Amino acid sequence: MPDLHASRRDALRTLLNESGVDALLVTDLLNVRYLTGFTGSNAALLVHGEGDKRTVFCTDGRYTTQATAEVPDLERIIERESAAALLERATAQAAAHRRTGFESQHVSVETHDGFARVAGGIELTRAPGLVERLRLVKDETEIEALRMACAAADRALAGLLAHGGIRPGRTEREVARDLENRMLDHGSAGPSFSSIVAAGPNSAIPHHRPAGRPLHAGDFVKLDFGATVDGYHSDMTRTVVLGPPAGWQEELYDLVRRAQETGLEASLPGQEVADVDLAARRVIEHGGHGEEFSHGLGHGVGLQVHEAPRLAKNVAGTLAVGMTVTVEPGVYLAGRGGVRIEDTLVVRDADPELLTLSSKELVVV
Repeated sequence: MPDLHASRRDALRTLLNESGVDALLVTDLLNVRYLTGFTGSNAALLVHGEGDKRTVFCTDGRYTTQATAEVPDLERIIERESAAALLERATAQAAAHRRTGFESQHVSVETHDGFARVAGGIELTRAPGLVERLRLVKDETEIEALRMACAAADRALAGLLAHGGIRPGRTEREVARDLENRMLDHGSAGPSFSSIVAAGPNSAIPHHRPAGRPLHAGDFVKLDFGATVDGYHSDMTRTVVLGPPAGWQEELYDLVRRAQETGLEASLPGQEVADVDLAARRVIEHGGHGEEFSHGLGHGVGLQVHEAPRLAKNVAGTLAVGMTVTVEPGVYLAGRGGVRIEDTLVVRDADPELLTLSSKELVVV
């Protein structure tokens, strides 16, 4: 999709002009992918403010054929030390690269010192977060990839439930492997992260790692998982119960579900991210479990499973149309069990568009 990537580079040039730099050295591989479509493991990109005629892509010899296919619209050079090679090019054309920015948030002190040794004839200046500012708002191509990733996760969970994949005697680890294999069967390139399957008292641990504990009748079973399609991640949590739920389990689940619905309703353009968090948090606080909601309400999802914006207390920022975020309140009662319900959504002009569509009724298995 050369036209799509070219339009993203054009949008970046507006930020370059605002930042007062002639060019930007992009070294973060996800940002390189966003701007070019390249999916290899070594690359850098020198985006020039004057246009693509001065923009240069570099990777090493392992990816010559791949780069020709994935980056057909830019000048390509082949060097193992890709960033250094692009800085040498900038130095050789110093008049056009007087002030060259670099992604300082992704560069170590040692790497910066190496850059400075190469870039003797130009001014290197810190220019953090420019590409990430563009990535905050997704275009429809990105949203479609997210939609497909969420669908793969939805179908995997449906298959797991339909075929008795959650039952007494199975271990957390076995359920997690089953779920991840089912996501692969439905088009995922791999899990977005190590799937969480947490049963019984373990469900009260927000980021429990699946272990050899068998599932038992009466357990809450919390499943937090995601699929990856075209580099984009889904993220969803559902909590089910093995056998008829106890009264406290029904009450806890209902509280978290009401908080999640409130958070979804508040996820509108123009809303402060801290206010969205507060809307859901107040429901849980009024239910007497404010101290057991121990994390932020959500986060952005895209080329990374956790990216900006954050929905949390004391965080600045405003939602905008096209942002994709999670809403995932949870209550965790130590030694007893916990509930988290999480969806991935797109902020739209009216109601948010849910991308994760699995039922949020309390499922009894």
